[in-house]
Amino acid sequence: MGSLTSIYVFACVFLSILWNNIQPTVENKITANYSGHLLTEVPKNIPVHTHILDLSHNSISEITNFRFTSLSDLQVLNLSHNLITELDFSAFMFNQDLEYLDLSHNNIWTAYCQLLARLRHLDLSFNKFTVLPICQEFGIMFHLEYLGLSAMMIRRSDFRYVAHLQLDTVFLTLEDFSLYEPLSLTALNTRSLHIVFATNQNFNFSLLYDGMSTSEKLKIVNLRYTLSHKDFPSPSLELQKKIKTTDLTLDTVDLEWTVILQIFLLVWDSSVEHLTVRNLIFRGPVVELTEYKHVPLLRSLEQLLSLGSSMKALTLERVRNKLYYFNQEILYRQFSEMNIDSLTIHDACMPHMLCPKKRSSFQYINFSRNALTDELFQNCDTLANLKILILHRNKFESLSKVSFMTSRMKSLRYLDMSSNLLRNSRAEGRCQWADSLAELDLSSNQLTEAVFECLPANINKVDLQNNQIANVPKGITELHSLQELNLASNRLADLPGCRAFTGLEILNIERNLILTPSADFFETCPSVKELQAGQNPFKCSCELQDFLRLERQSGGKLSGWPEAYVCKYPEDLSGTQLKDFHLTELACNTTLLLVTALLLTLVLVAVVAFPCIYLDVPWYVRMLWQWTQTKRRAWHDCPEERETTLQFHAFISYSERDSLWVKNELIPNLEKGEGCIQLCQHERNFIPGKSIVENIINCIEKSYKSIFVLSPNFVQSEWCHYELYFAHHKLFSENSNSLILILLEPIPPYVIPARYHKLKALMAKRTYLEWPKERSKHALFWANLRAAVNIKLPTSFETDEEQSDVTSTSSITQRLIK
Repeated sequence: MGSLTSIYVFACVFLSILWNNIQPTVENKITANYSGHLLTEVPKNIPVHTHILDLSHNSISEITNFRFTSLSDLQVLNLSHNLITELDFSAFMFNQDLEYLDLSHNNIWTAYCQLLARLRHLDLSFNKFTVLPICQEFGIMFHLEYLGLSAMMIRRSDFRYVAHLQLDTVFLTLEDFSLYEPLSLTALNTRSLHIVFATNQNFNFSLLYDGMSTSEKLKIVNLRYTLSHKDFPSPSLELQKKIKTTDLTLDTVDLEWTVILQIFLLVWDSSVEHLTVRNLIFRGPVVELTEYKHVPLLRSLEQLLSLGSSMKALTLERVRNKLYYFNQEILYRQFSEMNIDSLTIHDACMPHMLCPKKRSSFQYINFSRNALTDELFQNCDTLANLKILILHRNKFESLSKVSFMTSRMKSLRYLDMSSNLLRNSRAEGRCQWADSLAELDLSSNQLTEAVFECLPANINKVDLQNNQIANVPKGITELHSLQELNLASNRLADLPGCRAFTGLEILNIERNLILTPSADFFETCPSVKELQAGQNPFKCSCELQDFLRLERQSGGKLSGWPEAYVCKYPEDLSGTQLKDFHLTELACNTTLLLVTALLLTLVLVAVVAFPCIYLDVPWYVRMLWQWTQTKRRAWHDCPEERETTLQFHAFISYSERDSLWVKNELIPNLEKGEGCIQLCQHERNFIPGKSIVENIINCIEKSYKSIFVLSPNFVQSEWCHYELYFAHHKLFSENSNSLILILLEPIPPYVIPARYHKLKALMAKRTYLEWPKERSKHALFWANLRAAVNIKLPTSFETDEEQSDVTSTSSITQRLIK
């Protein structure tokens, strides 16, 4: 099961790349995707003009001849991961445009051939073929570029039909492999050869040797050899001379260390330029240090390493040592002395590496995911050609020591120290970097803002994301060459200034603690072309308005806008994009708000004051207040008089200048004769000791009617206005019709003051009696007036004469001249 799983995973990745890269010759492709639909047979309702048909990951067990007949435009057909056992290529004879056919991962054990002239990609890997299913018809498929096959044995004659084809890639899966005739693979003419071997079998190294003589690019998966290294077959000298592979990849290797050394000796002395070994496990017996001097393989390796080689790059990934005892120093010395350009030892639990004894040719070193410490390459003068050094995810702690490590690397351009344990403090002293260093990755460490005092002076690009930086200190050494700075995922509370970074062009401060960024950033950083400030917990308030205005003025310099810029606070705006957050200028400008409020207040005061002054509102308020106070005093002082009893038929209001007419005409004519009318006059009926306003109110309330003698003199009298106001108030408060207006003389409208709007309203709405100039009409006038005020008064009050005697002496002192 482990074998099948490993092979399956590798094939899925490889074939998915090919599937994604296929380029059908038509532009408007019609795709029918039935992948993973639990189908047991090819569906009948496939669109006729389908170009791409995916039937993978189903349970189809049979391909009938007529199911694809109608699909004349079909170019890509994927039938992988099904249960097909027999394959008849005649099922596709009517699909003349078919270019891509994938039948991998089935149970096919036999195939019947048919010419598919335009086929470019044919994959029959991971099936149950005993021998390679290469038909004679394959030899005339001149467009064929990719050929995937599977078999349990390979013979020299198997490739005779395709030996003349110029193939780009041949992919072989060899499960339950039992036979390989030497030199069989050499018949192939392919640029790239991939071989997947079963994990539960010993690998046939003749496949390796022949494969290296067949293709420029060779990849072999699952190299396992449990036999003794003494039985390991070595290639012939003639075969070694025919090796033409330049790129060799060995994946999932489980061998004794002596076998590995033999393979390495073969590769080192060949045309291979790039060697990649992944998932390497090397085993072997216990070897004492003193025995190494006598191991011929190690001596041969040391001699070869001292000579020139075609190899330019060595990559070792995921290396595990199963030796009980192993002297790593010897191995480290061999690695450090290699005369190659690129060395990668990734995920090998390597604790140390030696400095080369002589000037090294290394230009690229990648020691990521190991256990290296600060002691690496200290005082090492022989790495002067090194340009790129990657030490990602190791155990470095001192940034100062790292800087001194690079100080002698005169050509170093890029250094990756990410995901280590780096700290920095002023106690460590100054830093000394290589002058040539242009890019520095210090991300995912434990650095604070003190790191800015330990950066290379000529650095162009620095990555400090995912550290513990809270701010950019002032007074640090200016980094004029710095163009790109990454401060994402730190603890910054605001945008840093550019006082020390005058040439900064790109700044990343995403995922910090910035609530309200400074709005003057682009003013202090004029050279910045791109600012990445998204994914911060923005507080959407007035302070953020200036930053939003900055975005509108930046001309697209804010990267990730608007998706990455979202409100975090307050909670009711959480999730709102900043572009949708708006506040008015008035809400955020305190000065403008105060000025606006003051202006509105002044306008409101003016609006209210004008009608008040024009309509004499203060006067009416004052009168209402006096009337209220009078009522209150009457309520508290004379509870027995709360129930008002009518004592007079009418109260007379007139101007003192019209008193002759009132005394000589009005009073005599109303009070004479039977059923005489009792009139209330201020000279007779005002009570001494009370205020004039109280007397006016009392007289109006104790009178059935109020008679107002109107004339130009009346409108000029202040007290007449009082009496009219209180009488009008009674008219509305008691819902009574108690006002009688007598027009003694005509009153021109312009004579009536503006504040006498009540008088204007009364004269406009109510009928008034006009004093006739003709004597003949006087009798009718008096009759109408008597009828208007005539009512039977209650008998529980004092006579009119008694009231007159009491009040006549005090009325003159109480009432001002009207």
